[in-house]
Amino acid sequence: MSSEKPSIHWIGAGLASGPGLVSLANKWNEATVWDMVLDRAHELQKEVSADATLNVKQLNLADEASLKNFRDTLNNGDIIISMLPATFHVQVAHIALDEKCHLVTSSYLNDEMVVLNDQAVDKGLSFVNEVGLDPGIDHLLTHLIFDEARKNGVLGKGNQLDFISYCGGFPVITNDFAYKFSWTPLGVLTALKNPAQLIQDGVETTIPTAWENIKEIAIHGETFEAYANRNSIPFVKEYALENETNLRTFVRGTLRLSGWEAAWQDIFKVMENATMDDLKNLSDELWSKYQYDDGEEDRVVLYVALNSTDENGDTWETSLTLDTTGTGWRSAMANTVSYTVAEAVSALMENRLSAGVQAAPHDIDEARLWLKGLNEKGLEFKAVNIEL
Repeated sequence: MSSEKPSIHWIGAGLASGPGLVSLANKWNEATVWDMVLDRAHELQKEVSADATLNVKQLNLADEASLKNFRDTLNNGDIIISMLPATFHVQVAHIALDEKCHLVTSSYLNDEMVVLNDQAVDKGLSFVNEVGLDPGIDHLLTHLIFDEARKNGVLGKGNQLDFISYCGGFPVITNDFAYKFSWTPLGVLTALKNPAQLIQDGVETTIPTAWENIKEIAIHGETFEAYANRNSIPFVKEYALENETNLRTFVRGTLRLSGWEAAWQDIFKVMENATMDDLKNLSDELWSKYQYDDGEEDRVVLYVALNSTDENGDTWETSLTLDTTGTGWRSAMANTVSYTVAEAVSALMENRLSAGVQAAPHDIDEARLWLKGLNEKGLEFKAVNIEL
């Protein structure tokens, strides 16, 4: 980075942006938020402390003049945060490379981003991804759990290992649908139709659609429903478990309120043979019926747990849980996603991250720093058999 303090450029003032954006403006005295429609950005401007500045500027990535204006404000070493839909991140990444800026996104790494690693390293740039809630906080907690397992000598011994990581957002007060939507339901519906890969009973398993493998899970006395999401298998290596010979369960998935499966039976039937047009129509219908009311509280629960059983049947287990609520622009979902993004930005401001394309930090000391920052912003973690 240059000797001067980098500028913070946050693209997208959507529902998951507010708390983290405001906290960065307050901490570093100034930030700029870019968006096509500025109403929400101007509302967030009012939340910044009197001695800090949140600049609001317009950006349309499809408009050359608007793009030029954005590029002209960038200096080497600045930090760009893309809170746009994931399909736009690579476009923003190429801008970051051209202008020699760092990049932060909360989305999963994909091949198009990964191939930019060498270019980012050559220019001394950090492209930090997977730093939201899930992916994001789940990675931080998981790295701590496996670090604790190594300290306790339960890895590399052939012990039977069962690892689960489940996360979900839902209303504090349930309804007949056991769910509500913060934004268009299309993303949820599309994800439900996708296959999921996991390790189940020691075997790599593919679940064709989410609703074919819903399980009940008890978390601190409360019963939830859970299902595998996306592909968990690559994270075996990500968490350095590829040499474990008795990995019985390894799943990263989605958490729902008890009663969700029953409430969604008619939806699942429609989705079995639904086209994309059908899904869009269903999304519009669900959005009209089941969006959050003004001022209604939402809740996020994230549960990460490991159980190890040795050849004598002796067990060692640990877990970390985040259970938090919020409302309005400080919803639970907005807090958990954007505050984690803000931790990544602050780590870059303080030059604590290496160059290259990367996900949430593996380094345990760095992960603890982020969790401390999240805790100071009101996110509390319940720890079982592990110290935070």
